[in-house]
Amino acid sequence: MSKVESESESLAARLLGGDPGALEGLFLRHRKRLRAMVELRLDWMLRGRIDASDVLQDSYLDLVNRVDAYLRDPRVPPFLWLRLVVGERLINLHRHHLGAKMRDPAREVSLYRGAMPEASSAALAAQLLGRHASPSEAAIRAERTLKLQEALNALDPIDREVLALRHFEQLSRGETAQVLGITKEAAAKRYVRALKRLKTTLAALPGGIDGV
Repeated sequence: MSKVESESESLAARLLGGDPGALEGLFLRHRKRLRAMVELRLDWMLRGRIDASDVLQDSYLDLVNRVDAYLRDPRVPPFLWLRLVVGERLINLHRHHLGAKMRDPAREVSLYRGAMPEASSAALAAQLLGRHASPSEAAIRAERTLKLQEALNALDPIDREVLALRHFEQLSRGETAQVLGITKEAAAKRYVRALKRLKTTLAALPGGIDGV
């Protein structure tokens, strides 16, 4: 176990032991992971209008206000609780700014134990292709993006979520299973299947991409 993982577990244990003072340290330890989740799931219509740092700042205030209730009944591990509260802040922002333009909230709720904006194929494709493109590759990038989005859209919605959770948010197999309400074995099988399919698509793109 790394030093960072050890410190995170220590902070989590302190929090579960009834020390609300450990919340700030735990939040700071996981801030990078939480920011990645926000950036991945922020609707494209709100990019440029809402900053991930502001979402996290407001979410921390939510966490402070709710920590006592969480400690009375900690049904999920501390990190997943942090992630859930940040996700609820994000979906409330979506509802406030987008209203009827939001993606179907019923679908979002059905995939999670609690509402959370889904990781769209467009967001996943941008994450995979963003670091590979240059201004001179605009046409090739557009073709790559379209083909990759088609491949991602063809995945089962839960397979796509498993891919987002494991590969982009860096959740463990156990955390992914708990978020989606499936077994660890099912989460592992879905991840391997989605990753294999995605690698095949990436290899077939113009120039090929070793993104996963």
